[in-house]
Amino acid sequence: MSKKSKGPFIPLNVAVLTVSDSRTRDNDTSGDLVQERLATAGHRVAARVILKDDVDKLREQVRAWVVDKNVDAVISTGGTGLTKRDITPEAIAPLLTKLIPGFGELFRWLSYEEIGTSTIESRAFAGVADTTLIFCLPGSTGACRLGMDKIILPQLNATTAPCNLTEMLPRIRHDPPPK
Repeated sequence: MSKKSKGPFIPLNVAVLTVSDSRTRDNDTSGDLVQERLATAGHRVAARVILKDDVDKLREQVRAWVVDKNVDAVISTGGTGLTKRDITPEAIAPLLTKLIPGFGELFRWLSYEEIGTSTIESRAFAGVADTTLIFCLPGSTGACRLGMDKIILPQLNATTAPCNLTEMLPRIRHDPPPK
């Protein structure tokens, strides 16, 4: 459990992407959960899109959000499994300039407590693309709930101590690269 500091909460603009051949706005329970959790936490949903499992379309959409200065983070749901249709890591990982390996590790560790060894079938991951935080969750509503409640929302909360990703954003955006 995270300790809280005295710093103020900073609302972020977050885009939500559902990757699925079968989900629509009427049955996208995982996208609904991510959107609801963000709003309840005080963040703004900058955009919400559902796309089919297509590498080029996914990259195009995420690239557009990465260059949009009004999007601080992207959370995707779906396409992180092992089937041929599951292509979210292949589509989005090449856009990342920095990996956050601890995200996937922690997600699978927490997931193990709920679903046992089946957690190895998840390729959940996170990273930074230029100056945008990217989180890729599995498509199940339970996995989204776990990822949002236990990892993403605490890290997108500037009051989480000892550190959080929100307080890192200014440095991610402005630190010069090493010479």
